[in-house]
Parts: sequence; C-alpha cells; structure tokens
Amino acid sequence: MSIEEALKTRSNNSCELCSSTENLSVYEVSPSNGTVEQSIYICDTCKEQIDDTDKMDENHWHCLNDSMWSEVDAVKVVAYRILSILKKQDLLDMLYLEDDVKNWADQGLVAQENKIIHKDSNGVILSAGDTVNIVKDLEVKGAGFTAKRGTAVRNISLPQDDADHIEGRVNGVKIMILTKYLKKG
Repeated sequence: MSIEEALKTRSNNSCELCSSTENLSVYEVSPSNGTVEQSIYICDTCKEQIDDTDKMDENHWHCLNDSMWSEVDAVKVVAYRILSILKKQDLLDMLYLEDDVKNWADQGLVAQENKIIHKDSNGVILSAGDTVNIVKDLEVKGAGFTAKRGTAVRNISLPQDDADHIEGRVNGVKIMILTKYLKKG
C-alpha cells in the first residue's frame, strides 16, 4: 500500500486538519523520513498557509480546536506549530505531546522564531501588498491632516523590526500606522 493510500484510509479521505474533502495531497511533516507516521493528508488551503505563513488566515485555523486532539502524532505536531505561530497559548496549554513529539514539533519552529507577524485589529495576519482600512480617525503628526475612518490604504509594506506598525500612503503621504487601528480589506 502506498503512503497516499494509507493516508486516505487513515483520514477517511479528508484533510486531517480542517476536514475538507477537496484537493487533498500528502504533506511530509519536516524533518521527515517520508513514512506514513511522519506525513499527513491535507487540503491545498492548509498546505498553502503552512508553507507560507504570510498567507495564514487565523479564522481558517479554528478547525484546530478539533484536530489537535488527533491520535496521529504528525497531526498534533502541525497543530502545535500553527498554534505557536498564531500565539494561541490557551490551546497550546491544553495540547499534550510526548517529549519526543514535542522535540519534533519544536524543530520546525526554529525558523519561525525570528519572523515577525503583523496582525490587524481583528487578529487577521497582514501581508505586504495587502489593502487595509483605517478603523478610527487618526491625526497624522507632521503632515497636517487627519486620516479618516474607512480610508483604504493600498499596497502596504511591513517593517521587519516592528509587528505593531505598517507603512502605507494616505493622501499621497507615506506614513506609519499602528496595526491596532487597521482592518484588512
């Protein structure tokens, strides 16, 4: 039996993270030796967000409330990593991992530790190039105008040293805006 066939059987032909039944494929949980025990069966949406955390949509990952209780160590490892990236400490505190499984999960987080994640006022992860809306009238110091509530700021850029700010143009002026006053558009 191939790895994919074994994973289809184990997962009842659905994503082991979000239970989707569309566009499924094998995902090796690194570091992996390519075995069924170190692989999971996931949908394209989950795979895309795991591979590029800038595209991670926190709302999609509410499914981890259920999948983190899986009997499969590889599923628990991925759930642990995602919850760690999203800083969901309340769920992490409930998740129990054996020491060897926890070490495996932590190995995949080393690369993520230094990466800054920008989130809007609702906790949605922001990416460079996104469009955001201002949720409160903001006085722009030094520029002599007020950025009005509802103003769209297009093609934002993200400073790599500060998760609380974004850069964008309002009224033709490039300004820094606190992420707590923004909503992804």
